[in-house]
Amino acid sequence: MARYENIVILTGAGVSAESGLGTFRDEGGLWAKFDPMKLATPEAFEADPDTVLGFYNARRANLADAKANAAHFALAELEQNWMLDGRANYLLVTQNIDDLHEQAGSAGLLHMHGELLKTRCTRCGHLFSDREDMTRERPCPGCGKAGGLRPHVVWFGEMPLGLDQIYAALDRCDLFVAVGTSGTVYPAAGFVAEARRGGAHTVELTLEPGEISDLFEETHYGPATEVVPHWVRGLG
Repeated sequence: MARYENIVILTGAGVSAESGLGTFRDEGGLWAKFDPMKLATPEAFEADPDTVLGFYNARRANLADAKANAAHFALAELEQNWMLDGRANYLLVTQNIDDLHEQAGSAGLLHMHGELLKTRCTRCGHLFSDREDMTRERPCPGCGKAGGLRPHVVWFGEMPLGLDQIYAALDRCDLFVAVGTSGTVYPAAGFVAEARRGGAHTVELTLEPGEISDLFEETHYGPATEVVPHWVRGLG
């Protein structure tokens, strides 16, 4: 087995699908049922905050019943073994806004699209962990004013989080792994090309080939709960 020193792992909706959380862009996914322009943009929130908040409140309720699956635990185990071996350059970047990686024990984690279980105040910027329903009437615990609470998620038209840290990690990584991601959403879909430019070995673990699968040197297809633990075991 090649001895890698710097790992970057990117996960998408496919890693959480077997935990009962809906994907977005697949057939029957959330955006096939709902119009994202009416639910996931700053303009939608300004025009109809009650509907937007209600959508994300429902997603919080759905997340409350979800549990981390074998793929999440395998990635957490990989990180723990990596750290025990004295190699600290490990970054797990997730496009998911759920907390299933945290449930499994992942620590070196960056939520580039935000976190569903955090709320942000648009008035004062206060950010806090939160499992309660968001409403226009609920006051912000930071400034005490009502009407400004929104989910801490990245909407269409907003900049993903942590991009400087992500690109710095991609620049130095020698192993890049994409797990359960469709390869259709940028900038995440461009990460494999960034990693390859730096000479990294690239691996795709997903249900089926996607739009950028040809860019990966190594591919494994099937349910995340099967292919991810199998691949992690293969690293030795």
